[in-house]
Amino acid sequence: MSENLEEQTAEMPSEPTNRDEGKSYTDVAALAESAIADRQSQIPDPRSLTPESSTPDSPLPTPDSPIPSPPPLDPNQVIEALLFAADAPVKLDRLAELAEVPPETVRAVIDRLNANYQETDRTFRVQRVAQGFQLYTMPDYAEFVRRLYQHQYTHRLSHAALEVLAIVAYKQPVTRPEVEQLRGVDCSGPLVTLLERRLIATYGRASRPGNPFLYRTTPEFLRYFGLAGLEDLPRMEEIGEFLARRETEPDGSEPEKGETFDSLAMDGGHRDAAPEDAR
Repeated sequence: MSENLEEQTAEMPSEPTNRDEGKSYTDVAALAESAIADRQSQIPDPRSLTPESSTPDSPLPTPDSPIPSPPPLDPNQVIEALLFAADAPVKLDRLAELAEVPPETVRAVIDRLNANYQETDRTFRVQRVAQGFQLYTMPDYAEFVRRLYQHQYTHRLSHAALEVLAIVAYKQPVTRPEVEQLRGVDCSGPLVTLLERRLIATYGRASRPGNPFLYRTTPEFLRYFGLAGLEDLPRMEEIGEFLARRETEPDGSEPEKGETFDSLAMDGGHRDAAPEDAR
C-alpha cells in the first residue's frame, strides 16, 4: 500500500511554488523600472538648457533679451491725428512738442496736408486761427453743417454786445468809460455778457483817476470769428461799407436781431476762415 502511494507521488507533475511565482513577478517589475529609467534619461533637464543649447525652432526667452520697438510713425499722420482730435486751436510749439518734431517740420506738414486736401477735393482744411491751428470745414458747406445743429440752442450776441465788442476789438486796451463815451449809453450789461462768454477779459487797470479796468479781446474772440490774429480784423472803412449795406435788407426789412459778427469778419476780407458754426 505504501509502495503504491510512493509510486503515485513520484508520477505526479511538480507545481511551481510560491517562491517561484514571487521570483517571476520581481523580474517583471525590475524590467519595467529599467525601461522607465531609460526613458527618463533621454529627457533633458530644463535647468540645464541654455540659449546656445536650445534648438533654433523654439528659443527660450531670457530676461536680458530686448523687446523690439515698433517702427516710428509718419509725422504727417501724427500731426493730422492731433489736429483731428483737438477741439480748440493748437499752437505750433505745442504740436511740435506732442509730435516730437521741430516746429519747422510741423509747418511743412501742415502745408503738405492742405495741399493734399486740395488735390483730393476734401471738404476741410487746416486753418490758422487764434494763434494756433485747427481743422475747419470749408465755408461752402456751412449751410449743411448748420442743418446738423439746427436743434441745438445757440446764444447769439445782441446788437449792444456786438457794438461793445467791436469797440474793444479796435480800441483795446480800453476802459469802460471810453466805451460808454463812444456809444453814448451805459455798457455794464454788454460788458458782463462778453466777460461771461470769454470774448473779452480784463487787462490790468488804467493809470488815471479811479484806476478803471482795461479790457481787451481774448483768444476765444479770435476763434469765435475765425481770425488768425487781430491783424485780420476788417479795416474801419470796410466796416462802414458793410454797415451801410446791412442798414436795410433787400426787401426793405431791418437786419435780423442778434446778427453775429461772423458775417462782418467774413465779408471784411478774412475769407479763408470758416464761421464758428461751420467748424
